[in-house]
Amino acid sequence: MYKVLLADDERLDLEGMRTFIPWQDLGMEVVAGVLNGFDACKVLDAEKIDIIVTDVRMPNMTGLELARRALEQSKDIKIIFVSGYQDFSYVKQALSLNAVNYVLKPMDDQELIDSLLKVREDLDQERQRQDAYWQMVPIVKNEYLLQLLEGTSSARTVEILNQDYEMNHFRYPGMAAVIEIDDRSWKQSEESEPERDEMQQVVSICTELGVRQICKISKTRIAILIEQADNGNLPERMIGHVNERHAFSITAGVGEQCGSISELSHSYKQAVEALDLKMFYGKGRVIGYGEVRPSEKEDVKHLDEKLEALFVAMSAYELVRIHDELDDLFQIAKSLKSKFTLRNYALYIVMKLDNYLQRTNENVFQLLGMELNNYDIIMQFETINDIHIWLRRRVYEISETLQANKQKKNWKLIKQIIDYMKERTQDNITLRDLAEQFSLSPNYLGLIFKEETGKNFSEYFIQLRMEEACRLLKTTNMKIYEIADRVGYRHLPYFSRQFKEMYGMTPLEYRRT
Repeated sequence: MYKVLLADDERLDLEGMRTFIPWQDLGMEVVAGVLNGFDACKVLDAEKIDIIVTDVRMPNMTGLELARRALEQSKDIKIIFVSGYQDFSYVKQALSLNAVNYVLKPMDDQELIDSLLKVREDLDQERQRQDAYWQMVPIVKNEYLLQLLEGTSSARTVEILNQDYEMNHFRYPGMAAVIEIDDRSWKQSEESEPERDEMQQVVSICTELGVRQICKISKTRIAILIEQADNGNLPERMIGHVNERHAFSITAGVGEQCGSISELSHSYKQAVEALDLKMFYGKGRVIGYGEVRPSEKEDVKHLDEKLEALFVAMSAYELVRIHDELDDLFQIAKSLKSKFTLRNYALYIVMKLDNYLQRTNENVFQLLGMELNNYDIIMQFETINDIHIWLRRRVYEISETLQANKQKKNWKLIKQIIDYMKERTQDNITLRDLAEQFSLSPNYLGLIFKEETGKNFSEYFIQLRMEEACRLLKTTNMKIYEIADRVGYRHLPYFSRQFKEMYGMTPLEYRRT
């Protein structure tokens, strides 16, 4: 409800406005009706008024003077003048005060209602702009904090963080920590409502514990800035709160202490590096950068490269190379000190394998004889050799399956078509275009394409475009809109929406993770 103040020295007119205007239907409430400008000022001091409807000529204080005083208190207040005087000087002064309307007496109720409707429309638009602004404030702050943590901030960014977001009150020495919700990779990639709730619950606990600077990194990670060295146990307290209240768990990577705002990005990078070693140290705990061994940092740095080499060998059905790549991976595992850490490592390999096989429309859990939510089989092994033997046998089987799929009827043709599609992700090719290119009927091509790939043409082409977009996000510094154009999307919001539908995060979040 918008609050209205009525001011008119003629009691009959004042009561007429109160009675005959359908205030409730207009979404308005008359807070007070007064007979002079001084009483109106008292109401303005006591109430937040949105609209004033006032007579121009009143004793002691005119409506024009009342309007000036009201606008000094609130520049957004809306003024409607009513008057029995058609003097141009009054009209001119009223317009100079940005009056919404100047209604002549004897007053037509409908004319006043029309003026009030216009005022309501203006106020509605202003509220929408204000709502949009306040919704943008945390987004803008998050972006500035990201720039600070990633080391890309300018002097202006630091100035804004200090002036507008209280970084000038940050108490040093401080440190950065990165908090991750555990087991997200084992769940559906689409960000469901419960997942968003989990992240919100973590943020709420941070706020409850007095954290003032919180920055969302991705759908599974947030960064926090911890003030003062004596608050170093904050991540442990967070983990304890989550364990007590919720069914999920979190892991925290913590950087070393720093003494200035310019050093926070270094502490943040250390926190990320520590958290990336969760596979070695286990989940649901704090991993401090200082406790990480240099050899483990090197192992993680090269792990993804070694896994990619294994997957390429599997795809090419090179059994000797598969054997050698697995041996290399398990050389790393021999340095691990506990069963729990070793099993985390094995689970990490399985999840990476699943990510790779999704490109070939295979399900690693079906191929390994595992249920998505039941991976106890890995937990049952007693030695590193047991895990190595089991995984090697399963990897050989997967490689054979991939090889058999390549020998299917029509596979070679479909492979040629897919290669053709990969080279033209920027173009808007259709199934009919492909059919003409390969001298087939569209219906027949659509049928065999679905048989061989498990997806229809449009779904598969979107997948290829998204994979190319991922590659460009990882390996180039191209702008998001340039990447969208490179993979055939002329409308950036549509590209971002399809990307998020497939990967559960925006292109910008994907690049940052």
